[in-house]
Amino acid sequence: MRRTFVAKATEYLPMYPDYTESQATVRESIAKVCSKFPETYWLDIDTTARWPSEFQEAVAKDGWLGIMMPSEYGGSELGLADATVMMQTIAESGGGYTATSSVHMNIFGLAPVVKYGNEEQKKRFLVPLIEGRERACFAVTEPNTGLDTLKLQSLATRDGDDYILKGSKIWTSTAQVAEKILVLVRTTPLEEVKKPSEGLTLFYTDLDRSQVSVTEIQKMGRAAIDTNQLYFDGWRVPARDRIGDEGAGFKMIMHGMNAERILLSGEAVGIGYAALRHASNYARERIVFGRPIGKNQAIAHPLARAWCQLESTRLMIMQAAKMWDEGFASGEYANAVKYLAGENAFTACETAVCSMGGMGYAKEYHVERFLREVIIPRLAPVSREMCLNYVAEKVLDQPRSY
Repeated sequence: MRRTFVAKATEYLPMYPDYTESQATVRESIAKVCSKFPETYWLDIDTTARWPSEFQEAVAKDGWLGIMMPSEYGGSELGLADATVMMQTIAESGGGYTATSSVHMNIFGLAPVVKYGNEEQKKRFLVPLIEGRERACFAVTEPNTGLDTLKLQSLATRDGDDYILKGSKIWTSTAQVAEKILVLVRTTPLEEVKKPSEGLTLFYTDLDRSQVSVTEIQKMGRAAIDTNQLYFDGWRVPARDRIGDEGAGFKMIMHGMNAERILLSGEAVGIGYAALRHASNYARERIVFGRPIGKNQAIAHPLARAWCQLESTRLMIMQAAKMWDEGFASGEYANAVKYLAGENAFTACETAVCSMGGMGYAKEYHVERFLREVIIPRLAPVSREMCLNYVAEKVLDQPRSY
């Protein structure tokens, strides 16, 4: 049977022709949730820097926070590909990274607990997260080490049934509102280990603000989602909140890294499509010199090029997610899509702003908000340069540069 289906970029959350039945169901269901939160909602959230609690509660109410979690704890036990469709849809609806970041940690963040936690921990930690009763944040990066994770300096010292933590973290999102924190620290000083990857231990515990100083960082975009620097000295954490074996935390963190990069890539592409939707509709409707501005190739061609770049990236993201679901463990596809999504989504948003001229710069047309937010995947959680470093070393067999 010949198919003529095309997902029109001018439509609100169109269905993509390559989706499986499960992915199409996810797309349709999440679109219904997102339709209750129009772009005017997200504009107000961004302007007032207010946490989108109504949206988070709606996603939790319909059970979507546990999309990748085991069913015995209330999750749906779907794959990364389905979760990527979900997060792309949320971003593409007009919520951007503000919307996805309000639920992002619940989707992938506790992958180390799922894989390495004991049964008691899974019941204690996963159930309230899936139900939306608890929110979590993620603390790995430190002020003095940046991307050099193996050089972390924050230290945990055993003291009976507890560990005493001392150190600092930076770029920890949602720490102003989270009840829980997943934190990676050293239990063996760097100078005492045989390999830098040894001696790092992972904890998932209460974020006790009487013991942890949480200072928000003012930033360019995503104003409603707080990002913070943490400082702690004498923070007492129960040993029963340690995930897995002492000293084995680095491999646990790495378990979720490739999945996170793929997921974030889907979110970036979603923002790009949202910007393209606005710009394409504007170009058809805006009349200057007696004709729609989209009739000018100087407007139409950059938008068409942006669609080609976004769609090719989206297809590669779905392939990367499928491979991850099938057990493909190495990171060349995860890093490749993270690089492509960051670059091409930024280009799409920049093109949208420029195509709309002065209105592209106006907040009421939303695309300037997308442009401010879409810079994030070019910087974090790993920079585009580090993505290319990985591909150069692992795929092209070049000597390591750092």
